Amino acid sequence: MITLGVEEEFLLVDSVSGLPVPLAGKVRTAAGLQATLDQGEVQSELLQAQVEVATPVCGDLAEVAGHLLRLRHALRPAAESFGCRIAACGAAPIRTAAPVPVTESPRYLTLRAQAPQLVAEQLINGMHVHVGVPDRATAVSVMGRIRVWLPTLLALSANSPFWDGRDTGFASWRTMIFGRWPVSGPPPRFESLADHDDRVRALLASEVIVDTGQIYWQARLSDHYPTIEIRCADVQLRTEDAVMIAGIARALVATALREVEADVPLPRCPPELLRLADWQAARYGLSGKLLGPDGRPLSTREVLHGLLDHIAPALTDSGDTDLVVSRINRLLRHGTGADRQRRAHKEGGSRAVVELITTETMA
Repeated sequence: MITLGVEEEFLLVDSVSGLPVPLAGKVRTAAGLQATLDQGEVQSELLQAQVEVATPVCGDLAEVAGHLLRLRHALRPAAESFGCRIAACGAAPIRTAAPVPVTESPRYLTLRAQAPQLVAEQLINGMHVHVGVPDRATAVSVMGRIRVWLPTLLALSANSPFWDGRDTGFASWRTMIFGRWPVSGPPPRFESLADHDDRVRALLASEVIVDTGQIYWQARLSDHYPTIEIRCADVQLRTEDAVMIAGIARALVATALREVEADVPLPRCPPELLRLADWQAARYGLSGKLLGPDGRPLSTREVLHGLLDHIAPALTDSGDTDLVVSRINRLLRHGTGADRQRRAHKEGGSRAVVELITTETMA
């Protein structure tokens, strides 16, 4: 069984106004006093209005679901004790005029010095899935095979349509903000581990980025674990959708590992088309046409059927077929998090959006 772990980033918002509040340090301390949490499961993020949770290594999706629910529900009383709530939204729907303070760590302070306005606008939250791989060389080959499916995964996860109280027109505005960093977006196609490492060394030698942690590709090799980290998704409103994204991510890696064993050639999609596919997915989510893994425009249903056909054997092996298929069908019927936020805004404006994202986080 291929192991996996999930990280989720949350916004802390005032219980009355819904505005982001810089209380991460206090909330983390309060959460850490609870017996249900282990050390390191709640972590700081770039801005003091954000917290991140990380599951232990999991063997199946039921285990992932259990940990995600446990972590969200452990954060709830800690946040409420300081008059705020946690919100699982890809971007803050409303902001204060003054920037939220940066977390006081040398690395984050360096980032602020490098890109002050960009850091000020990092009130965005993602979901990262770490999937176990045998070694770094295999991980590079896996990354080359899953990269063409990352826009589809992004479209499924879109949950950030609002910014500064206005509809951005994008289903995942988080993707557009994150794409401003110098090393971001879909990962390049590498010929080998040596090619990957040479190009990473060249990025570091440029002195534009401070470390490998600033390589923000939507899939990358982990520096700390024997995993590939898939990081294209917005954080999800509900845990069951987060579990679905994790299941698809693991199935993509499992399928890629089969292809590595069978010596199947790497899929070819020109980088400019892959970038277009990523933009299109961020723009429309599941509400418009998408680009398939070869860059051709297709209907949303055609792309999703292609994805499910591609990962079907892996889903069968892990016993995840029913869960993943049922959740995708539900998304097609009821919409992504972005669609639900827009419906809430139509009914009650920004206050209704904040109520939705804080309530659904704990559903």
